[in-house]
Order: sequence, then C-alpha cells, then structure tokens
Amino acid sequence: MRLTVAYSLLMFGLFTIIIFLAHQTMEWAVTSEQARELSETVRAVSETESTMIRNGVYVGTDDLGNRERMFFYTYDKSGKLQNYSRAPERIEDDVLEVIRQGDVPVNDVAVYVQQQDEDKPKVLMMTACDVRLVTGEKIGMVYLGKDVSALYKGIKKATYFYGGISFIALLTAIMLGHVVSGRVVANMQQAYIKQRQFAADASHELRTPLSVIMASADLLANDKSIQSPFLQQVIQDMKDEVKKMSNLVGSLLQIARSDNNAEPLNVTEFNIISVMEQLGRKMQPLAEKKNITLNVNASGEVMYKGDEQKIQQLMLILVDNAVKYTPEGGTVTLSYDGKRLGSLGSIHFSVRDNGIGISHEDLDKLFERFFRVDKARSRSMGGNGLGLAIAKTIVDAHHGQIDVESELGKGTVFKVTLKNLKSPKK
Repeated sequence: MRLTVAYSLLMFGLFTIIIFLAHQTMEWAVTSEQARELSETVRAVSETESTMIRNGVYVGTDDLGNRERMFFYTYDKSGKLQNYSRAPERIEDDVLEVIRQGDVPVNDVAVYVQQQDEDKPKVLMMTACDVRLVTGEKIGMVYLGKDVSALYKGIKKATYFYGGISFIALLTAIMLGHVVSGRVVANMQQAYIKQRQFAADASHELRTPLSVIMASADLLANDKSIQSPFLQQVIQDMKDEVKKMSNLVGSLLQIARSDNNAEPLNVTEFNIISVMEQLGRKMQPLAEKKNITLNVNASGEVMYKGDEQKIQQLMLILVDNAVKYTPEGGTVTLSYDGKRLGSLGSIHFSVRDNGIGISHEDLDKLFERFFRVDKARSRSMGGNGLGLAIAKTIVDAHHGQIDVESELGKGTVFKVTLKNLKSPKK
C-alpha cells in the first residue's frame, strides 16, 4: 500500500510539472509570436501616419482591425486623436483607458488582462511608437494593439484537455502500478515466508543429529582405550566444531521463531540488578582469561516486568561481544543507568568497553543478520554474525530501543532502554 501511495504521489507530481511546463510553453510561444508581429506592424503604421499628418490627409478608419484583429489610435503632439482603426466594441473602453493612463510601453509589448467575466476574460497586447518626420521631429504617437482573448482561451482549453488526458493516464498508471506491485510484493512475501520456514525447519532438524554427534564425541573422549594424542585432539576439535554448529543452529532457530511470532515471552517480575550481578559473576572467568577488568555498576533492587531469560541473553550477548573485541588489559563495564523506576516506567542499562571500536560506516549495518565488522577476526573468535541481530529482536519484543556509539580505536557503548511489559492475563 505504501509503495502504491509513493508511486501515485510521484506520478502526480510528474504530470503536474509536465502540464505546467506545457501551459507555460504554449503561452510563451503565442506571446512571443504576437509581440513580434505587433512590433513590425506598429513601425509600418507609424511611417504611414507620419505621411498623413504631414500632408493633412486622414483616412479616419481602415480595415486593419477586420483583417488582423488589430487596432490602432494615432494622436498628435497636443494629444488630439488624428486617425484610428477601432478596437472591437467590447474592449474599446478598456483600450482607451490604458492609453489615457499612459501605461502602454514605447517600442515594447505589454499584455493586459481584464478579468471582469471569468468565462470571457479580455486579453490585450499593446505597444506604442513615436510618429516622426524625416528630420526626426516627433509629431505624434501611435498606439497599436491586438485582441488575443481567443488565443488565450484556446491555450486554457488545451491545458484543460491535457489535464484531463493526464488525469486519465495517472489513474491508469496508478491502477497498473497497484496491480503489478501487489503481485511483486505477494511473490516476495511468499518467498520470504518460505525462506523463514526453511530456516526454522532446517534448524530444528539439525538439532537432533548434532546432539547425537556431540554425545558420540563425548563417549570417544571418555574412552580410556584411546591413548593417541592425535586422536584425542581430533575428538576435541570435533566437539568444538559441533558446539559452534549447535550455537549457530540455535541462533537461527531463535530468529526464525521470532520472525514467525512463535516464541512468546514469559513475562515475570524480577530484580534486574540481580540479573546483572549474576551475569558479571558468570563472565568474570572469561574476562580474567584475557586480563580484562569487568565492572558491574549496579546495586540495590529494581523490579522489572519482562522475560528474564531473554534479558539475560541480551546482556550476555552485549558483554560477550565487548570482552571479545577488547584487547588485553582493557575494561568492560555493565552499568544500570536508569532511576529506580521499577514497575512505573522503563529501565536503562549500558555496556561500555575501550576496545577496537566500530567505524561510522558500519554502525547502520551492525544489527543486520550475519554482518560482521571484521569477518576474519569474528571467525577466529567463533562469531557467526547473529548475536546482535538476536539482541535487536529481544529489545523489539520488549518494546525498547538499543543505540550504539563508537569510535575506532577508542571503544564502543551500547545503550538499552526496555519498557515494563504487562503481565499476561491468566
């Protein structure tokens, strides 16, 4: 639906611009051509009127207006009317008023629109030219004009016609776009559903054989008859790889269940500070192994309603990543940043490290599935690029927000806000 609306707005804007440009082009073409014609004609009329005034011979009227829809009025130096070809009766008063006000430009063309009647606007084009003797002496002024109302009316009708055609084309384009986009989106949704179902089914089916392989590897590892150091190392390597595969399959299955909304939250009320302290104790051996200082800045009691197991997993992912990507001698800090809001509001905690940091180009892609900033380093550490994607699904399930700030070579901080969830009705 949003795709259709965006497409419709784009097409509407495009057609509007085309109609506007077409109208302006037609108006410019008509105006420039008529202006050229008036400029040439007023010079010819000025020469003729100069001869008449000099010789004292006046025609009084001629057929210029009947032939070309033009009209002119010639005045001597005293402002007395000497000769004319009358304008149509319906516009003559307007023409004489414009002349009396002195608004007609000399050697230039102006357009005058009298909008007294909306259905029949009066559109005039007028110019003026000095009447001079051969010696250059000015002896009068000739005002020449043309009634172009019919031309402008034609332009208006043409614009309406193009507008109607464009409206029909727009409706057709919108309907076709809606049908085509609907089919494309439907196919994409179907393919995406099948992809998610395949991931869920494959992950589920792989868990059993992996469990069997792990059990067999444990049996072999405990077999006292296997004394060869080489075989013992092979068995240990096999167990390590099975563990990696099991972790990957478990992550894929969790994401697939989250996509299908097949993993409901087990909402209970628990002390978030206790969860943080417990996680700190659990991660302490891993941090000490890398000579990393792990701090937990949290104390007291803050009750929170949510899925305790998921929140533990969320914190574990963030702290585990911080420890992995912090060099020896570094510091990782898990802090509770929110006030003691308890069940009245949200909780806020953060995980900060002074590790290798993340570039600004990679921050937007950080929560994408299978994205790894340093692929080689992630593989050597056993990463599969799903940890932060799972963390994001947990945060979204708790109607929260996760933000990240980082600078290369200085470290990273993840800030998490989680809203209290309502307990499910029994």
